[in-house]
Amino acid sequence: MVDGGAVRRVEAGGPTAFWEPGRHILWRYRENAGERFHIARPVTVVRDDEELLAVWMAPGTECVKPVLADGTPLHAEPLDTRYKKPREVQRDRWFGTGVLKLARPGEPWSVWLFWDPGWLFKNWYVNLETPLARWDGGVDSVDHFLDICVYPDRSWDWRDEDEFAQAQQDGLMDGHAAERVREAGRSAVETIRAWGPPFSDGWQHWRPNPAWGVPSLPDDWDRTPAHLSS
Repeated sequence: MVDGGAVRRVEAGGPTAFWEPGRHILWRYRENAGERFHIARPVTVVRDDEELLAVWMAPGTECVKPVLADGTPLHAEPLDTRYKKPREVQRDRWFGTGVLKLARPGEPWSVWLFWDPGWLFKNWYVNLETPLARWDGGVDSVDHFLDICVYPDRSWDWRDEDEFAQAQQDGLMDGHAAERVREAGRSAVETIRAWGPPFSDGWQHWRPNPAWGVPSLPDDWDRTPAHLSS
């Protein structure tokens, strides 16, 4: 069950509640150009303070993901109709290795770390999104389609540019919003080129506490937060 208990408050542009390591929260995304939540992932807090929120999504975690109304996986639908057909959500499990997610307050992206089996580090993944909005049970955002993959040799490349372009064509994002996303991406690239945090912080050597287990997905995973903060 999601545990949203706060452990302390600090003054950083207003009172902000932080979670203890080991707490279970939800990491959610609203649908684009809509209000419904279509992605929800129970995660375990690794670190939470005024500089960084780090969470772990364990292998086997039950999540919520979007699918087409007939159950077709999104990636199986041609791109030119992918954003036009009605959608539903379904429960599924995150198989394979887990994911470590890092987000700094107010930043329009989060950085995810992926490993191959045996804890062989694979890559960082910059997910461009609205800055996380905090509530008592977790954090919410909206994904912006465009992403950046960063490799152990510090090389990088853009990802999902075709989805980013299609989303604009289908009216999910106007030109001004798209330019803000591009600007956020350019800012992230500057951080990558300078090899600043979190890339320089050694998170690829981090390992989860085996006592944490796998958090469960609550029945009210899509509940509307009473209060939000950034």
